[in-house]
Amino acid sequence: MSEINSLGEAYKKAKYKVPGHGPRNVQVLKDALLDIDGELESEMYGKGKVIDDFQEKMANYLGKESAVFFPSGTMAQQIALRIWCDQKGIKKAAYHPLSHLEIHEEDGLKELHHIETFLLADKDSVIQLEDVVGLEEEIACLLLELPQREIGGQLPDYKTLEDISAYCKEKGIKLHLDGARLFEILPYYQKSAAEICALFDSVYVSFYKGIGGIAGAILAGDKAFTEESKVWKRRHGGDLISLYPYILSADYYFVQRVEQMNQYYQEAKELAHYFNQCHRVSTRPLEPVSNMFHVHFEAPKDEMEGILTAIYEETGIGLTGYVREVTKTASYYEVSIGDLYAQLPKEDLKKVFQLLDANMRSIKTL
Repeated sequence: MSEINSLGEAYKKAKYKVPGHGPRNVQVLKDALLDIDGELESEMYGKGKVIDDFQEKMANYLGKESAVFFPSGTMAQQIALRIWCDQKGIKKAAYHPLSHLEIHEEDGLKELHHIETFLLADKDSVIQLEDVVGLEEEIACLLLELPQREIGGQLPDYKTLEDISAYCKEKGIKLHLDGARLFEILPYYQKSAAEICALFDSVYVSFYKGIGGIAGAILAGDKAFTEESKVWKRRHGGDLISLYPYILSADYYFVQRVEQMNQYYQEAKELAHYFNQCHRVSTRPLEPVSNMFHVHFEAPKDEMEGILTAIYEETGIGLTGYVREVTKTASYYEVSIGDLYAQLPKEDLKKVFQLLDANMRSIKTL
């Protein structure tokens, strides 16, 4: 009997990992700071050359007048919606039922800012123009998440984005982009970040997801918007005495990886193809539209944990450290491709899927 008694332990012991850039350990920060002059002055309470330069760089990249660095996206997005609601005098906003603000923030928007929220579209679909037009309530702001993470990173087509943007402008609705994974979708849309962001009044991007930094986020928009966001940032306790470890690592890994997003995207499509060749396995979407997607198994969570653990032990390749239950007879996990995928021995990877297919075929009909 194997000494490994859990999927998580098996994944940690695997010689090769399929997703991500590598372990999130202190080395990530050490690498980012390796060539930084030790005499470089840190910023203090949101002021200084380190933060000013990075904010200007990101404003230019996103095609916005101004940008502000935040320690977290949760803080940045709640503040963005608060500003737009205050400006219009209507404390109502709309977003997808599986928005991060709705399911991962303990109702922060409602409890801290007393903003009433309206959920658009079916939870398994992205927001379409008809969902926005069909909303009878008058709202101050609409939030679109690109890609929609909780449903496998799905995206609306670009024409839909343009139509929603035009409709919001016509109706005086501010349009905010939850672009936590904005960099990752540029290859699919074949647009620049600035082109996409031009459709939105305000934009949030993350630096620890596809970019792989320590933490931190940018909130961008016009100058009046970002100046007001700085006031709310102070109110939220976001002006730490120094944020430079986050800023410097964000800048370092942005330079390292933003141009690699097309590679990650192509590799994600390759990996999804492998999964979709296996019995009782499918990806969502069927063909990824970014470097991320969900893998669904027609098998119970416990059974999949056993199957995957055995495969890791035999091949030395780990696909995931967890599996989540969908129903008693189905399970899934999320995968995001980064630097590690290119390092995989492809023949061993093919063996992983041969074993996965054989094991899935051996499962009794549920």
